[in-house]
Amino acid sequence: MSQQQLGRGPLRSRRPGPAPPAADGEDPAGSPPARFVGWLGGLGAAAAGYAVFQALFGVLPDSLDGSAARYLISGASGLGTFVAVWLAAALLRARAAAGDRGGGPDLPGTGASGPLPQVFASAYDALVEQVCVVEDPRRGRLTGWPHSLGESTPSWPTSVGTAYGLHMMLDLGMPDGRLSTGELVDTLWRLRLPEGGWSARSQGSQARPEVTALVLGALARAGVPADRLGAEVHLCTAGFTRELDRAGWESTHVVTTVLRGLLRAAPGSPLLSLLREALADGAISDGRRDHLRCWGYRLQPPYGRPSPLHTAQAVVALDRAARVLGEDADARGERARTAREDGIRWLLACPDAPHDTCPDLENLHEEVRRPRTDDPSRHEVLSVRHFTASWLVRALLTPGAVTVARAEGLEAEWRVRLDGALTAVWAGQRGGVWVWGRGGDGTELRRPMWMTYQGLSALRAHAVWMYQPRG
Repeated sequence: MSQQQLGRGPLRSRRPGPAPPAADGEDPAGSPPARFVGWLGGLGAAAAGYAVFQALFGVLPDSLDGSAARYLISGASGLGTFVAVWLAAALLRARAAAGDRGGGPDLPGTGASGPLPQVFASAYDALVEQVCVVEDPRRGRLTGWPHSLGESTPSWPTSVGTAYGLHMMLDLGMPDGRLSTGELVDTLWRLRLPEGGWSARSQGSQARPEVTALVLGALARAGVPADRLGAEVHLCTAGFTRELDRAGWESTHVVTTVLRGLLRAAPGSPLLSLLREALADGAISDGRRDHLRCWGYRLQPPYGRPSPLHTAQAVVALDRAARVLGEDADARGERARTAREDGIRWLLACPDAPHDTCPDLENLHEEVRRPRTDDPSRHEVLSVRHFTASWLVRALLTPGAVTVARAEGLEAEWRVRLDGALTAVWAGQRGGVWVWGRGGDGTELRRPMWMTYQGLSALRAHAVWMYQPRG
């Protein structure tokens, strides 16, 4: 059995809703600009045509063969002028109507806000209402979240759930004092394993680099100083070697997760360049998309089939690494740039439509299998589910992706695929909380913390990127 297995998760059909009606139910064609150009097209075109007819009839020389020829030439010219003016007026009318329908977003105080602030507020309220506060006899007071919101059995805060919760609190801005980032930070420290590091619930007492890097990244983002993180960073980097964790180094998910976490917690770590090199070297060529390079779920043979999810994860990680490590200093940086840009082109080359329900957006379920340290004949299994659409949004919104799209004339493809992925992300939430599951047939409907974090971060990134103040 391979060390990792990849399977497909649930996927719901997601389609954009109908366009909103014009304000107050008014037909945009009835606006003053539209009425003016409509009058111009009806009356002005006839007047212009008649004027041309009269002018030509009066100036054409008598040498033309009789009055019939003069009437014919003048009439044809007048008719042509009428058609040209009428078409120009119709174009102006269409543009005026489109302008009325597609006005910019409301500024504060000038109208109703869009739905995004309400989604953020609902998400914050849900997190506050469902936070777990327990007294642990050994570790003390714990404040945080389990793996999923609304778990049926009594649950205590976990490292993964609380780390994602801390990320969300920082994204949402902590608008009031019902939750404290200090309490969440203290809880993550108290959830450390006895020998250091962090792990998921299914991984037992052995620290794992992907979970440790996730927690360290959240702590660093919350302002924990580097000297306090230093011992845990060293433990994470020292234990994540090809010899000690071969399965982790072969996993695209694990390598990208560790790379993103350490870029936040230890931007000077020597391990970063090695992880970037392993990620770039693990790219594969896809003959179905012009032999562009992309990523599968593994970085070593067998790589698995080309995966939009893992390609997006690699693009995000390499783009962040480029800002910290640079890409112009040596050949390794150049290889990373080439692989990253090819991954962007590969994502933009999706041949399927519509792009809010295409196969590139299918959610995935992955298992990372490692030999147990206490019994190598048995395996520890980490079950990982992936919200693919959110990763595509984040990958397409990286500065590198926008640069490639603009430089190569792919802006139309970029916008279509970004809009499709955003539609799928938006469709996954209910009251500011994202739901994993099919529902309706007795299957589980879970609300994992990581999924809500990824949904919120994708929408927030898009809102920040697309914001343009009115001049």
